[in-house]
Amino acid sequence: MSSFDRRSFLKGTAGSLLAATLLPGTMGAAPVFPKATDVRTLGKTGLQCSYLGIGTGVRGRGKGITDLTMKMTGQQILDLLEYAYQKGITYFDMADQYGSHNFMREALKKSIPRDKVMLLSKVWSREPEQARHDIDRMRKELDTDCIDVLLMHCIRESEDNWPETLRPLMDVFSEAKSKGWIKAHGLSCHNLKALQRVADDPWVDVVLSRINPYGVRMDGPPEAVVPVLEKIHQAGKGVLGMKILGEGDPNVVAKMDESLKFVAGLGSVDAMTIGFLSTKELDEVMGRISAVGVA
Repeated sequence: MSSFDRRSFLKGTAGSLLAATLLPGTMGAAPVFPKATDVRTLGKTGLQCSYLGIGTGVRGRGKGITDLTMKMTGQQILDLLEYAYQKGITYFDMADQYGSHNFMREALKKSIPRDKVMLLSKVWSREPEQARHDIDRMRKELDTDCIDVLLMHCIRESEDNWPETLRPLMDVFSEAKSKGWIKAHGLSCHNLKALQRVADDPWVDVVLSRINPYGVRMDGPPEAVVPVLEKIHQAGKGVLGMKILGEGDPNVVAKMDESLKFVAGLGSVDAMTIGFLSTKELDEVMGRISAVGVA
């Protein structure tokens, strides 16, 4: 964001969006920020989850859990999932590519009630028949009849015309929804043009978008992304935020409070996902989310 006056943006565009979070009749009062465990509804889907979700990829890089196991044992990963639920987190973000389904299955068997949490996963393949097979396999890996939210994983620059080029794949998702295998479908975006197509496409129930006040690991600068998310939110889509801490970028992590406050204040992000390597990190972020609402 070197060519962008961050301070002016935070005081201007972000400031006006913050006003939208004020409770009726409290104009001029402090904005109401969600707590990590607040129950949020994803657009018109009717699905509910905690404001903070647990990401199971390693800052979005590599092969997710495969890389994570180099830093944590399988038991530590399982303990983290269980601990998150005990702390009130009910949103678990997974992906076929992450290899996290088996850990989530064990957590569900051991202590996490399936009907109390929202499971989100993502399909990498763009081939319809492969995706159909993957969806069935993923359900078996999780040992659940239904995955709450299923997304086309990582829509990139070459796929900014996804409503046309990926329609056969989208039909497979629709078929899975009609069978009760999933409750909502959508995409995770890594391209601004692709994100701009979301609001007007009736197929999309939920979108996962990169958002932070610094433009780090995002589809575009905040002043370009924020209006798009607002339009998507107004269209009744569920909006999930990711890369809130810039994929673990040290400069963003160092300004965690500002980033958390920025995203919470937009009013267009229903919930967000952050990955953790320990229960200590989770406790810190949950504490920071609570603190920004009273700072």
